Amino acid sequence: MGTSLRNYSDDEFSVAGDKPEVEFMDFQNDGTLQDYASEDGPVVVTVPFPFENGKPKSVLVGETSADTINIENTSDESVDLWSVRIFSSNPEDSYVLSMMRPPLNDADEEEKQAFLGLTSVEDRTLLPGQTLTIWLSCMPKDIGLHTSIVHVDIGDEKIERVAFLLADDSISKALFSDKPYSRRRGQSKKFEPAPIVPGCRPTRQHAQGFKHKLPQFAIPADIRELIESKQRPDVLSEELSMINYAQFFSTLLVMEELNLEEEMRAYDMEGVSMRRRGMNFLSLEVPGLAEKRPSLVQGDFIVARYARNDARPYQGFIHRVEADEIFLQFDHQFHHNHHDRNQYHVSFTYNRVNMRRLYKSIHEAEFLGPGILFPCQTPYRAVKRCPFKPLNPHINTEQADAVAMILGCRGVPPYVIYGPPGTGKTMTIIEAILQLYTAKKRANILICAASNTAADHVLEKLLLASYLIRPSDIFRLNAPSRQYEDVNADFIRFCFFEDRVFRCPPLQALVRYKIIISTYTSSYLLQAEGLRQGHFTHIFLDEAGQASEPEAMVPLSGFCGRDTVVVLAGDPMQLGPVVYCKQADKDGLGISYLQRLLFDFEQYQTGNPNYVTKLVRNYRCHPAILELPSELFYGGELIACKKDEESAYDCIGLPNKAFPVLFVGIQGCDEREGTNPSWFNRIEVSKVVSIIRNLTRGGAVSEADIGVITPYRQQVSKIKKALEAFEMPDLKVGSVEQFQGQEREVIIISTVRSTVKHNEFDKFFNLGFLSNYKRFNVAITRAKSLLIIVGNPHIITKDRHWDRLLRYCADNGSYQGCPLPPPESHSYSDELSEDQGGSAGWDYNQEEATNYNYNQEPSDFSFRRDNAAQSAATNNRTQWSEELPEDENQPFNNAEEYPEEEIPKQGIEEGAGRGDTHPDQCSIKDDQVHDECPAKYTFPPGWCDVSDIPATGWDD
Repeated sequence: MGTSLRNYSDDEFSVAGDKPEVEFMDFQNDGTLQDYASEDGPVVVTVPFPFENGKPKSVLVGETSADTINIENTSDESVDLWSVRIFSSNPEDSYVLSMMRPPLNDADEEEKQAFLGLTSVEDRTLLPGQTLTIWLSCMPKDIGLHTSIVHVDIGDEKIERVAFLLADDSISKALFSDKPYSRRRGQSKKFEPAPIVPGCRPTRQHAQGFKHKLPQFAIPADIRELIESKQRPDVLSEELSMINYAQFFSTLLVMEELNLEEEMRAYDMEGVSMRRRGMNFLSLEVPGLAEKRPSLVQGDFIVARYARNDARPYQGFIHRVEADEIFLQFDHQFHHNHHDRNQYHVSFTYNRVNMRRLYKSIHEAEFLGPGILFPCQTPYRAVKRCPFKPLNPHINTEQADAVAMILGCRGVPPYVIYGPPGTGKTMTIIEAILQLYTAKKRANILICAASNTAADHVLEKLLLASYLIRPSDIFRLNAPSRQYEDVNADFIRFCFFEDRVFRCPPLQALVRYKIIISTYTSSYLLQAEGLRQGHFTHIFLDEAGQASEPEAMVPLSGFCGRDTVVVLAGDPMQLGPVVYCKQADKDGLGISYLQRLLFDFEQYQTGNPNYVTKLVRNYRCHPAILELPSELFYGGELIACKKDEESAYDCIGLPNKAFPVLFVGIQGCDEREGTNPSWFNRIEVSKVVSIIRNLTRGGAVSEADIGVITPYRQQVSKIKKALEAFEMPDLKVGSVEQFQGQEREVIIISTVRSTVKHNEFDKFFNLGFLSNYKRFNVAITRAKSLLIIVGNPHIITKDRHWDRLLRYCADNGSYQGCPLPPPESHSYSDELSEDQGGSAGWDYNQEEATNYNYNQEPSDFSFRRDNAAQSAATNNRTQWSEELPEDENQPFNNAEEYPEEEIPKQGIEEGAGRGDTHPDQCSIKDDQVHDECPAKYTFPPGWCDVSDIPATGWDD
C-alpha cells in the first residue's frame, strides 16, 4: 500500500458506504502503511491508532477503542471536503466513523445506544487553517488483527489512511510482552592463549575406565583457517568415492563444528559476577538459559577469568542447572580467592565428544568396503527368502515379505525398509528381531535409534512380546548424562547403572546380551568397552532418515563384519539429519545414509526386493487426513486402512463431519521479546487454547489424546503457560521433531507466522516449517482422527504445500475464520521445473527434496556429480557465504540428537528444542576413556593422529 493514493477514478469514490472486502495487509512488511511522508499538498491527514514499539495497539474483545483522524487545511484558501469514508474493513463492519467521541467502555447502555456511527462524512468546506476532527472507533467481536482503510476525498486530493488494531482476549492479553526485541551480540574478547586451570568434575563425569581411548581429532590449523575464511575445500567438488570418503565427511564435520563454536561464542559475557553458594559452589546467572540459549547441562564447563587482560583462565564444571542459574566448581584456589563483588569474563564452550565419535566413525568406515558404502560396486546377490510363521498376526503382506528377506540375508549390502508415516516400519523391525531371537540361537542384535525416546519406543514394543524373550537377554544402553529420573520405571531393569548414574557394563557382561538397544552415537560406548567388529550378526538402524551419514557410521564402522546383516528403516520424505551449518548441509551432510542409498543406487531405486521393501498401508490416519500427503509425496500409492467414517469429535462444530481436517484462519501478530530470537503469536495461542477447551469439555476428548505442534520454542512455551491455568499436564505441546514417530487422536498445528517479510526470511534460510516440506509432511500425518490447523491463510498460501492444504480444506467446506485469499495461480518462491521420478519405484517429488537440501538442480540431489563439469567450475577453491541471520532455527551448542529449526532440531528428545542438548551429548568427557587406541587409523591428507592433543587447551 502507498502512503497517499491520488490515482483513483471518481467512480471508485462515487458511492459512499461501498465496502469491498479488504485485502490482506501486512503491517510489518511495509512500514509506509503508518509511516507516511509529509504531504506536499495543502491538506494534512493524521494516522489513527499509531503503532507502539512497532506493533498495533491492543484492544480487548467487546471493548471499544477510538482514535481521531485530523484533517487540516494548511493553505490560504478554502478546500472542499467531498467525503471521508471507510472504504473497507476486516472483519467487515468492525470500524465506524463519528463526529463525536464514542462512549467509553463503562458508559451506560442508553448512552451507547444513542451513539451514531457512520460509514462516511460528506460535503464540508474547510476554511484556511481549519482542522476537522473525525473519530474512528472499533469494537471487536473476536480476537485477531482488525484493519480499516479510510479514504479522504478533499479538493483535488484523494488520500488514504490505514488503521490497525489487535483484538485480545484475557488469554492473549496475559501473554503480552512490553520488552522489545533486541538481538543479542557476543561480547567475547580476544585473549592470549594460556594454560587453563582444570575445575572439579561432577561425580557422574568421573572416568569409567573404558578399554579404548577416543582420539581428540583436533581440527588442523590449515583446515580451520581455510573454512573460517569462507574458502570451499577442493574435496567438496569431487565425486564421493572410497578414496575420498573420510576426507569428504571430515571436512563437512569441521564446517559443522566451527559453526557450533561460533554460535557458542555469541553467548560469552563480560564483567559479570558470581555468588558463593555453600562451601563448594559458585553460581552464575545466565540470561536465556531457561530457553536453552545457551543450552547447558550438568557436566559441561565454562572458562572464567578475572576481568583484566593478564588474568589466568579457570575451568568451571557445571554441577547443577536451575532456571537461569548454573552451579559451578572451579579449582580450590579460585574458590578461595573469590568475592561476590569480583568481576569475571566468561566464555562458553562446545562439547566435542559426540563430534569426535563422528570423526572416528567416518575414518574407520573406509575399512567397511564398497558393500556398505557403495553397493553399486558389489556383485549381485541372491537372497534366499526364509519362510516363517508370524509372531504378530497383524503384519501385512509387505511387512511379511520384508521379514522373510531379512531372515534370508547374509552380509552386505544393507536391506532397506521404507515407507510413509503410520505404515508400520518399527513393527516390521520388531517382528524381524523376534524371529531372529527365537529361530537363530547365535544371533546377536544391535538396534540403534535417532533419540532416546525412539530407542525407548523400540524397547517398549519388544516388551509386548516379553513372553518370548528372557529379560536378561535385553540391555538398554544409556549415556551417563541421561538423568535416571527421565527413564521409564519399567525400563530401569534393562539398564546398567551405579549410584543412579548410567554406565556401560564390562565386556564380559556385554557379550552375554542377545539384544542391545542404543542411540546412534551412544553405541560407541560398546566399542570403547571392547566389543569388536563381527560381534553382532544383525544391526538395525531405526529412523535412519534422521541420522547423518557419519552418525549412521558409528555403529556400522564399529561392529559391521563380513557376514553382518544391516537393516535400515525410515522415510526420506520425513525429517532428515539436523545440520546447523548451512553450507555443510548443502554440500551433503544433510543427506542421510538411507537417502543416499535410495537415490544413488539402481538396486534400491528400482525397488529390487532383494534390497528394499516399500510399505504402503497406513493404519494411523483417517483417509481424509492421508489423502493429501499421499498425493504430494508418495505418488498417491498409500492405502488408508483406517475406517472412513464421520468424525467422533464434533464438539467443536466441524463444518463437514465427514472431513476431519479443519483450517481455522486467523490474522494475528508474530512477535519476539527481549533477547530471545524465537517467535510467538499470542493470538494463535488463545485460539489453540479455546479449541482445546472445547474438545475436552465434558470429557469428550482426553487431554492425553491431543497434541499441539508448533515450530517455535517460544510458541511452545506460551501455549504451555496458557494451559497451566486449566491444569492439563498430559497434553503434549512441542515441535515437529518431538512428534516424529508419535501420534495423537487430535493434532492442532499453530503455524505462528503472520507476516510476509518474516515468512520470506524463513524460506530463504530454510527456517520454520512453513518452507520445509519434510516438516510439513510430518506435521500433518501425526493425527489419527482430527487435524486442525490454526494460522494466517494469507501467509500459508505463499508456500505450495500449505496452499494445497488450505485449498483442500476450503474445497471440502472445512474452513473457518478470516476471509480466504483468492484461489489464484501463485508463483511460489521455491518453484522448480517438472517433477522427477523417485526412488525405489516411488513417485517421490525429487525436486522438492532438492530444493530443501540444496536449492540446486534435481541432478545434484545425490552425491553423484559430473566430474568434468565440476572440475571446470572449480579448478581452485571457491568461496561461499554461510552467514545466517539470528532466528529461532539457528544452531546452538550441544546439538546432536535434537534439532528444533526452531528448530527446530530433528530426531530429538521430548521437551527439547532446537539447539537443545541431546541426552547423549555429554555421555563421555574427554578423560573418560583410557589406555590405547584400538587400531592405527589411516587419516586423509591434512589429518593426523592427534590423540595426545587436548581439545580444550589443557591436559585431561
